[in-house]
Amino acid sequence: MANNNILTAALCRNTKEPKLHADGNGLFLAVSPTGGKSWILRTRHAGKRPEIGLGSFVDVSLADAREIAADIRKLARKGIDPRTWKKHLTDDEGGHSSAPTFDQCIRQAMRKVSAELSNPKHIAQWTSTLQQYASPVIGSVPVDKIELSHIEEVLTPIWITKTETASRLRGRIERVLSWAIVKEYRSPPNPAIWRGNLDMILPKPSRVKKSKHFAALPYADIAVLMKRLNQKKSTTSKALALTILTTSRTQEIIGAKWSEIDFDKCVWTVPAERMKVGKEHRVPLVPQVVDLLRSIPKIDDSPYLFPGLKGNPHISNMAMLKFLKQDMGYQDLTVHGFRSTFKDWAMEETDFHGELSEAQLAHTIKNAAQAAYERGDKLQKRRELLQVWADFCGGQNG
Repeated sequence: MANNNILTAALCRNTKEPKLHADGNGLFLAVSPTGGKSWILRTRHAGKRPEIGLGSFVDVSLADAREIAADIRKLARKGIDPRTWKKHLTDDEGGHSSAPTFDQCIRQAMRKVSAELSNPKHIAQWTSTLQQYASPVIGSVPVDKIELSHIEEVLTPIWITKTETASRLRGRIERVLSWAIVKEYRSPPNPAIWRGNLDMILPKPSRVKKSKHFAALPYADIAVLMKRLNQKKSTTSKALALTILTTSRTQEIIGAKWSEIDFDKCVWTVPAERMKVGKEHRVPLVPQVVDLLRSIPKIDDSPYLFPGLKGNPHISNMAMLKFLKQDMGYQDLTVHGFRSTFKDWAMEETDFHGELSEAQLAHTIKNAAQAAYERGDKLQKRRELLQVWADFCGGQNG
């Protein structure tokens, strides 16, 4: 059989380009924007093409990755689910770690954590932060192979911008790895400990310059605001209601055109030029939003949902903020802050995965490897999420 391999050891060591570098036969070296490198294998099983993490480049060389990939393909040809390769390729058989992955350790360690935390919301937050930030980087890595460089790769992207979340995340990773040490799945030291370890690399949380956040309404108060807002009949009030229910940015709303709305499919397609990330974004329209849109009068000769006055094509980017403060009396809030209200609600009050609310907010996926194979926009799942959000905004708790 011909050798179809493309990568070389030197290329793997030196490349910094954040993308999936193909070696052939479904094997890829994934390089993240922070320089972290890991192996991914795509192989066929039961009519599907699962993607399997083979470990970090720090721990698994190019030759080892090819060997592991070959072993996994043999398992797949035997009808064995390749995602369970760690159970079948033991130290003696394949020369690879037989320790559970970090994600597997999360599930086992959570049994103890759940017993100690009485609030279901706190339990959900504990796992959601690990799944959202740690799993994409180290979830598939055998727990005995996780090193300081892995922890740094997880924490660095959010240490300055989301310091409190990052600090809690670090503590949770430390606890999972401590559990793994006690269970003898790995040996000390714990690479996630702070003192004498990460404090030599990352700034102290208390010293990090605090980012200026957009003032946001607590999600428990959103139904009261929406009830008052729905009593208003102005163009701006409808624009603000649409902003909240679709979790959109101001520029996306004020420039919205009727031609972007597909009432048959109940989808609003925001063109790339009006999106912050420069990529087209589809917004699912739930019944409450469709009713709101149908209540907006169409003005002759204007393509916009919210036409402006005095020759302006549409309402200004300050119109909704002015309405929120002067007409509604919410002096301390910002329009953009309602996106944070939605995110807090989704994380704390629902079982939807954090990636879904991030997709609805049209946030960029910072992990290059994950972004490379997150091709779908999760439209139908986001529709379910926005339906629950619209019900909550209307005072219905599900």
